[in-house]
Amino acid sequence: MPPAADRTSEFFQAYARDFDAIYGTRNTWLNRLINALWRRSMKLRYEETLKGCAPITGKRVLDAGCGPGHYAVALARRGAGHVLGLDFAPEMLELARARAAQAGVADRCRFELGDFLTYPLTENFDYAVVMGFMDYVREPAPVIAKVLQATKSKAFFSFPAAGGLLAWQRRLRYQQRCELFLYSESDLRKLFGETGARWELKRLARDHFVTVYLTENRP
Repeated sequence: MPPAADRTSEFFQAYARDFDAIYGTRNTWLNRLINALWRRSMKLRYEETLKGCAPITGKRVLDAGCGPGHYAVALARRGAGHVLGLDFAPEMLELARARAAQAGVADRCRFELGDFLTYPLTENFDYAVVMGFMDYVREPAPVIAKVLQATKSKAFFSFPAAGGLLAWQRRLRYQQRCELFLYSESDLRKLFGETGARWELKRLARDHFVTVYLTENRP
């Protein structure tokens, strides 16, 4: 991986357990308050993605930047036939495998270590989930292209929104951690307009949420 990717990997390797706690594994009043004030977009994009991955029974799902496996395990529990989670932080993958085992879906979840752009995808997926991943990607177009090439039905992306107090505060916090990339609506219209696919954009708190429709039988 290039130096910037190494830095991001190192950050998330160290941050894995604290990141996992954001989803409620650390149920303290302070964590609940922080989540309500600054992390509402994480809850909204999670709910939007699970709703969008329907029907899910027997489907194959790609989870790029899977982190501790919350999306992968939730989709497997809802009936996904197979979920491939990719991440470049080994500690995140350990958490994901443990979560899948605890939920009884380890046989339908596979978690692999690797850089998404260089990882050999030898299968097609019904759905692709790319949540909280594009924040750290310097060149988004190749990632988007690879996701869409590997997906048959729908792909879901989140992008941190540029502008405003929350974006400024987040960029300030990440200065000493790893590179962070923020997006305007015009950035996304250009990126996805070049794909040739039909797509839609929603604003979810401090995130942009993009759904790309890849089949002819579209809603």
